[in-house]
Amino acid sequence: MKLAHLKVSSPGRICLFGEHQDYLGLDVIAAAINLRTFVEGRPRGDHYFYLDLPDTNEKDCFLPESQLPYLKPRDYLRSSVNILLRLGCHFDTGWDVRLTGQIPINAGTSSSSAMVVAWMKFLLEASDCHQLAPTPEKVAELAHRAEVLEFNEPGGQMDHFTSARGGLLWIRFEPELKLTSLQSPFGTFVLADSLTKKDTTGTLGSVRQRVKQGLEIIKKENPLFDLKKISENEIRESIKTLPPELGQPLLGAVLNRDLTEEGLKVLTASPFDEKEFGRLLLAEQDILRDLLGISTPKIDYLLKTALKQGALGGKINGSGGGGCLFVYTPYEPEKVARAIEESGGKPYIITVDSGLSLEKEFY
Repeated sequence: MKLAHLKVSSPGRICLFGEHQDYLGLDVIAAAINLRTFVEGRPRGDHYFYLDLPDTNEKDCFLPESQLPYLKPRDYLRSSVNILLRLGCHFDTGWDVRLTGQIPINAGTSSSSAMVVAWMKFLLEASDCHQLAPTPEKVAELAHRAEVLEFNEPGGQMDHFTSARGGLLWIRFEPELKLTSLQSPFGTFVLADSLTKKDTTGTLGSVRQRVKQGLEIIKKENPLFDLKKISENEIRESIKTLPPELGQPLLGAVLNRDLTEEGLKVLTASPFDEKEFGRLLLAEQDILRDLLGISTPKIDYLLKTALKQGALGGKINGSGGGGCLFVYTPYEPEKVARAIEESGGKPYIITVDSGLSLEKEFY
């Protein structure tokens, strides 16, 4: 039998706790959401790939027989092909492929990572190389290689693992990677696109660079300094000699680390305390706004609007500087969504969703 039709989808994500922590090796808690990217294709009679991306009005065509040149700075679709070619994959036929999505683009909900995860899975199936990544986690690792490592970008692995695995996920990166699926206690959220585009790599790079510079200065004085173990009082003392633009992100990282631990306790307690969960989301927003400086006046305004309409808490989502926020709305999410729309945002009522999905037809 030969493949006649192939369809793969993967979800976007929200980061509940641990924003800007994965590239520091600190814990994160994230959830896949029911806004998805779809990659659908049919084999051709030749060896060419024809790609149609109607959401961004882009098209591409290539022959995947040798390493593909990159035509733009973040050419993730071609880099995914190159990664697999280096691993020995071979494409016996070409494909007509259509990539579409429901996830807001360049808005902090992992639209690019979800696309790369789904595309990587599509390519693995199309080349009959699925044994290279027999689990969603392995697909996520390849996707991270294609999106982040290939272009030396500053992102971590949270987006890829959450999109591939799905559900509510606690990720520990050190001393070794550990993914723990948690039972979701949630009702609905409202995701709100502020309709202000962000510079993902620029914002991520800026925060990461400031943390790195601060760490280098502190470690010259204290080589045993460990961001994973230092207490809040100790970090406050350590950053006194640093300029605020370097010290505040370090303090934010420690406070965020401790808040993630609190969040994990709330999410695994029975019964689930939804009001405490909302309070912790707002506490994380305070850290991201005041210490990392990644919120915006419009996001702050939309959050206040949602809280007035009954949302229990919320925060900016993703690298920041624009994009989306989300609020927890187990009651009357439609009311909150209307208020966000009237205030200049684009709302989506969302729930926690599954990870990678694969459909195949044969002839």
